Amino acid sequence: MTKKTNNDKKSTQKLPVSRVMLPQKVILQIADEVGKRVASTITRSRSQEKEEQTLDNPKVLDTSAIIDGRIFDLVRMGIFYGDFVVLESVLGELKSIADSKDPLKKERGRRALSDLEKIKKQKGSKFYVWGRATSDKAVDDQVIDFAKRKKGRILTCDYNLSQKAKIQDVVSINLYEMANVLKTNALPGEEFYVKIIQKGKGRNQGVGYLPDGTMIVVEEGSAQLGNTIQIMISRILQTDTGKILFATIKN
Repeated sequence: MTKKTNNDKKSTQKLPVSRVMLPQKVILQIADEVGKRVASTITRSRSQEKEEQTLDNPKVLDTSAIIDGRIFDLVRMGIFYGDFVVLESVLGELKSIADSKDPLKKERGRRALSDLEKIKKQKGSKFYVWGRATSDKAVDDQVIDFAKRKKGRILTCDYNLSQKAKIQDVVSINLYEMANVLKTNALPGEEFYVKIIQKGKGRNQGVGYLPDGTMIVVEEGSAQLGNTIQIMISRILQTDTGKILFATIKN
């Protein structure tokens, strides 16, 4: 029987995996796949960590509130506090408006993005961009769902969104309603000074405005166009957009 030499024994031993020779193309493919899996794990981990992050009294801004812009002045004044959240889907809507072919929409969209960027840098306020831009749900539904899940409040200028949120037991603050609440609470018999700036729809009526924007229709006021006169409130008309005050000229 032929005896195996030492060289023959070495040739039959299994080589370590580290010494397996693979084509460079295969090695790169394996490395790429490993890299993708690691990156995916990190992304899911960070996403989960962010989702579990505790927010301080969160306020969720929708597209209409950001475009309106008054919310940023209220934040600077300290009227609203806590953490402010803008969903990725809302940010996507703003970017779409900023890229609009309509010059007015384009300008409003760009101004909104600029205001948002400025307020993020302000000390004392924390703004977070949250979530994924891709979702089957409408943007308004995403805003409501997030506020409900995080026990936050929605800041909006959209009446329909505000009503839909209230139906789902989510607190929604409509800035238009808030503005109306803050307007002058005049009563019949009270007196004001007002400048007549235009003619009214009725016969000989003149129209002026209080500093808060409340409209005053002055009977026989058309002859005082351009003048500041003393008037007395006679009646108040409540409309969907706010109050209209009717007045007579104070003799």
